[in-house]
Amino acid sequence: MEAKMSQLEAEYGDDKEIPKPSFWGGYILKPRFIEFWQGRPSRLHDRIAYKKIDNKNWKKVRLAP
Repeated sequence: MEAKMSQLEAEYGDDKEIPKPSFWGGYILKPRFIEFWQGRPSRLHDRIAYKKIDNKNWKKVRLAP
């Protein structure tokens, strides 16, 4: 598998687009808000969110506790 990966990296490099099969569909996801939740037995769950503020930057916000 590593040899195949090396071959593909050499063939396509960083600049060349990798071709897709003709039947390929797919979605492009562009999240604006992501929340990470870690539950605790005490119900003081740790919740952290990232909110997109422009094209490049995210703001980290603690939601709880």
